[in-house]
This record gives sequence, C-alpha cells and structure tokens, in this order.
Amino acid sequence: MKTEITEILGIEYPIIQGGMAWVAEHKLAAAVSNAGGLGLIGAASAPADWVRDQVRKAKELTDKPFGVNIMLMSPYADDVAKVIVEEGVKVVTTGAGSPEKYMKMWKEAGVKVIPVVASVALAKRMERCGADAIVAEGTEAGGHIGENTTMVLVPQVVDAVNIPVIAAGGIADGRGMAAAFMLGARGMQLGTGFVVTKESQVHENYKNSIIKAKDIDSRVTGRSTGHPVRVLRNQMAKEYIKKEQEGATFEELEQMTLGGLRRAVVDGDVVTGSVMAGQSAAMFKEVLTCKEFIEKLVSETDALIKGAGFYE
Repeated sequence: MKTEITEILGIEYPIIQGGMAWVAEHKLAAAVSNAGGLGLIGAASAPADWVRDQVRKAKELTDKPFGVNIMLMSPYADDVAKVIVEEGVKVVTTGAGSPEKYMKMWKEAGVKVIPVVASVALAKRMERCGADAIVAEGTEAGGHIGENTTMVLVPQVVDAVNIPVIAAGGIADGRGMAAAFMLGARGMQLGTGFVVTKESQVHENYKNSIIKAKDIDSRVTGRSTGHPVRVLRNQMAKEYIKKEQEGATFEELEQMTLGGLRRAVVDGDVVTGSVMAGQSAAMFKEVLTCKEFIEKLVSETDALIKGAGFYE
C-alpha cells in the first residue's frame, strides 16, 4: 500500500498511531512500527529524560521507523525538541502550538516534521514553515479537538496545501480509510483503535470502557473554556458539563480534571477520571494485536478500493 506517506516515512502502510498522552509509550509505538505502521511516543508534558529513555527502549524493540509527538505547550518542549535530534528520531508530530522555532534544527538533522492541525489556516502556515506533511484532525477525534469534522476538514486542507495530508478523527476500519483516501488523504492517523490493542499498556478498565461504548457515549467537555476535549460519558464528564452550564470559572473546571487522564489510563478510574476517546469508540468490539488490527484495516481497505489508483 504505497503512498507519498509511506515513501516519506519509510513504512509499509500509511497508518500512524496517535501520540496520546499516558497511552503512547515505547511498547505500543514499537509494536505499531513492527506491524508496518508508524508508532509514536507521546511526550505530552513529560520531561526530556523520560522521552529519551522511551526512545532508547523503543529502539531495543524495533529497527523500524518510529516517531515522537511533542505537545508544544509543554514546559519541557525546548528540551524534548533537542532530544529528538540527539537520539536520532526521524519523525516528529506536533500539537498544541507551532513548531516553527525548531524547524531549522530538525531539518538539519533530517527529521520529518508532521504538525497536527484542525484548520486550513494552520495547515497553510505549517507548510510555509517547512512541514513535510500535515495531519488534518477532525472533531470526531478523542482528546483535544477542533470544530470541523474530518469529512469537511480533510478535503479543504488537501486543496489548500501541496504536501501530503494524513486524515485523523473517526477512522476505525477499512471503510474509514477508504473514505479518507477518497477525500484526498494519503495516510491515516488512528488513536482510539490502538488504545484497545493487546500491546497497549492502559488499564483494562479504560480498554473496557471503549469496548462497551455506544454511539451516544461521546461527550465534549471544556467548550466554555475554549479548550474542548472529547471523552466518554462518565460521572466526571456529567459533573463537568453541569458546572459549565452553571457558569463555573476556568479555574474551577480545571481543578475537576487535574490528573484525570492519568487516573483513568494508569489507575483505571473510569468514573472520576478523564476517559479520552474518539467517537469511533463505539466501533471497537474486540481486542486485537497491533499487527492484527493493521492487517484488518489494510485488507478491508484493499477490498473496497484496490485498483482505484490511490496506491499501488
């Protein structure tokens, strides 16, 4: 399944695993890369030493390309950006800000830079500053989101830039991948689907919440603060939204979710924790290995569009 994305990244399939905070650690990243996709280590707000350790551990498990996702609002972003170069990481995806100040350093080191965007304007800006590709992430995605859906965002970004576009948000199977190809994407990024794989280190309670999710279980918290986050419906989400409607301050709302993702992912608190997941959660009903999941995605996509000219 060759596209511009597989050529740029040196991978077998144009499938990227999202760099999810507390979820995307070295074991998952290595498993995805070994299965032919591109695994990512999610740096989130972690210090540089943690990221360095994760990169080295991933190298012990795979000789395939993998990358690191940097949340640019992290207080450690400058240090993590240097670790990318020092440890020879070849791909970096970015979110929550602009990577422009790191571009020269990364480019000189041969790093492929792929920003995650939720708007056409940001996609254009990222192309101008030297991005190799763009992840256009629709509002169906889990965690921090924009407003445009994948269906309308991807073709607009494809039309606006001359670099390859990777679709993200709501993709769960071959039908979603085929649709993304038709919209003009040359690769896909999936998050929720990799959370429930066997290699994922998240707490079983977290995985089970996704497996049991129904189509009506997705909620968006934080719209009133300007920082919307998609989660699965639970006690925390219900209370948060209620407080939002009552006009709670940003500080009060922030206090409710402090440490919430870690509680859910690591401790298994899916009642008062933040169970971030995309709207695609309701489409996952079994736990597969990363290899099984990727092969399923590819075979389903092949059956739908093989020979349509989108890839060889």
